[in-house]
Amino acid sequence: MKEKFISDSAEKTQEIGLEFAKKILEKLSDKSRVIVLCLRGELGGGKTTFLQGFAKGLEVKEKILSPTFAIFKKFNANSVVFFHFDCYRISKPEEILELGFKEIIHPPAGSQKSIVAIEWPEKIKKYLPKNSLNIDFIFVDESKREIIFETK
Repeated sequence: MKEKFISDSAEKTQEIGLEFAKKILEKLSDKSRVIVLCLRGELGGGKTTFLQGFAKGLEVKEKILSPTFAIFKKFNANSVVFFHFDCYRISKPEEILELGFKEIIHPPAGSQKSIVAIEWPEKIKKYLPKNSLNIDFIFVDESKREIIFETK
């Protein structure tokens, strides 16, 4: 199923992210303890801006900035752990494994529920779970973005 939204500002993109977080929290269950979000789009497309609103919807208290140089950051929210990956600087997909990626997306039983958001997921495509949710950010013009959620 696909849902499309048009954003004409950073505030609107954050608002869309905040509302999407509420929907994602409802999808977490004992059966699906981890949800992986793949944010795809060009530089400046709104991925990090969306995640700022998304994190606010999860009640993350810290400021969300792109972890381009650190590759990922971990945040504790009220009911979940939120991982924010930015794979832009990854040159070989295997580099993600050195950061404990497999353990993050396949945690041991009894672990806290988590949401893993990945910017530039195409860089680590072969390690992504098949049930990942895709979010595409498409430039409509200088100030407008189309945001497309593809859920399975």
